[in-house]
Amino acid sequence: MLFNVKNNYYFCTRKIVKNIKLTQDKMAKKQDQGARTTLEEVNESLSTAAQRIEDNKKYINWALIAIAVIVLLAVGYIYGIRNPNLSKAKDQIGNADLELLQGNQDEALKGYEKVAAEFSNKPAERAHLNAAIILYEKGEYEKAVKHLEDFSANGNLIGPASQSLLGDCYVNLKKYDQAIAAYDKAITLAGENEVYAPAFMIKKATVLHAQKKYADEAAIYQTIFDKYPMYGQQTGFAVEKYLERANALAGK
Repeated sequence: MLFNVKNNYYFCTRKIVKNIKLTQDKMAKKQDQGARTTLEEVNESLSTAAQRIEDNKKYINWALIAIAVIVLLAVGYIYGIRNPNLSKAKDQIGNADLELLQGNQDEALKGYEKVAAEFSNKPAERAHLNAAIILYEKGEYEKAVKHLEDFSANGNLIGPASQSLLGDCYVNLKKYDQAIAAYDKAITLAGENEVYAPAFMIKKATVLHAQKKYADEAAIYQTIFDKYPMYGQQTGFAVEKYLERANALAGK
């Protein structure tokens, strides 16, 4: 009985091993065939891709030429047009600055207006602003407004200051709604600047007072009093006094 069990055990074991070997052989053949098939597919794909490149070679060459032309045009613009123009603008605005320093305001204005008219770059931006300042001092508010409208109000100092100047021009032209809009922009650009923001708010409040919008005026002074409590002491401006006046006129 034990012999039969052993024989059966060895027989089963040998049969299992044989089946495993047969399975392994079959898998190896399949893997080899799969590898060959995959290799053939890769070669075929590469051949097809190469053929496509060859067939479209003409179009690819034209595309490369087009890209090269665009790059050359960009480089040509930078070194052939933009940089020389920038240098010319800098030279001309430098001459206008010298005229201004020497007290020749009219000559300086001519220089700034020339740069502003001929160029469209950073020196031209500054030329617009400088021309506007001189024109404002001369009382030529309409001309100053045109320059300020062409000036890009960027930055947290020059940007809000330019909009404040625009508001001042509109006040002198008695265009109060446009003045308030300019002051609002100046206040926004000033952000949390504790000197600029309340100063522009006071300008806006002054216009609202002229329009007899006393409640709105009072609201601005209240904001200054709450948000910038030290402003009155630092500048000598009696915020609380004007707040009380606006509230009284508003019937509060």
